[in-house]
Amino acid sequence: MNEIIINISISTKEYLKQYQAPNCQVSTLSSDGRRVRFPASILRPFLLHDGIKGRFRISFDSGGKFKSIQRIN
Repeated sequence: MNEIIINISISTKEYLKQYQAPNCQVSTLSSDGRRVRFPASILRPFLLHDGIKGRFRISFDSGGKFKSIQRIN
């Protein structure tokens, strides 16, 4: 299984405005400098009143299919 580490800081307002639509993608840089895209919906469990903030590990299979996400600090 492969994984990437990302740092995310998205306000609640921004998430609800830009990332709530079905099939919406987040595009960001991983901690090792790679450009990554993933479904915004995987972040929903981490949406709090002040937004989504933190460092996350996203795991995916060899075909690039999402497996899991976890906050790491």
